[in-house]
Amino acid sequence: MNRETISTMKQHAYLLIAFVLGVSQLSEAQVITCVPCDMLGMSVNVGSQETMISIYHSGQYMTHPQDQNVFMWEFSDQQGNIVYEETIVDEQQISFAHNWPLTDTINVSVHFVNEEANLDNWYNSEGLPLTGNSINCLFEDQLYWETGEPTPWGSWTFIHNNPGVDLNAPTGIGSPVVAEKKLIKTLDALGREVNRTTNQILFYIYDDGSVEKRWLLEE
Repeated sequence: MNRETISTMKQHAYLLIAFVLGVSQLSEAQVITCVPCDMLGMSVNVGSQETMISIYHSGQYMTHPQDQNVFMWEFSDQQGNIVYEETIVDEQQISFAHNWPLTDTINVSVHFVNEEANLDNWYNSEGLPLTGNSINCLFEDQLYWETGEPTPWGSWTFIHNNPGVDLNAPTGIGSPVVAEKKLIKTLDALGREVNRTTNQILFYIYDDGSVEKRWLLEE
């Protein structure tokens, strides 16, 4: 093999490497890690029964990285009394048993946050201005026990099928007044509330809806 042939092969190899790197960078830039809140929603699973609620949330499937998805669920009656609440991490559905009457209408809300899922890729794909906003969505709806005939059947059903509302505040003119946020709970990677623990990933939940991921080392 002569020197000219070797030189030509090297040039082809460099061109191939440059092409592969270019495609790789383009593909990475086009990856959409999440979609806006109003394109997400929740639905009652078929497995829900008279005394069992099972609700699926599309945010877990549509938002990445999935292990940073935090869902803060709250269920209350028409008097405003909380009948069930739970915060879960990296999970597409919430399921629990209950004892409220089938005649009750239950308010459902879930606050969904993921501070590492940036919406800029979506805005870019739609030709919209970039904002740098992460996922910070509130979903509110109501459940009731729907029945039907002629063969008697019943299932828990959402009344409104509301989409999510983006809680990210728009950027205003001037210097905004930043209120001091308050820590309301600390969760481990399984969504369990903990007081203080070391050498594991923790999620700090604040009253403004923000979530911080920390690794607390043993002192």
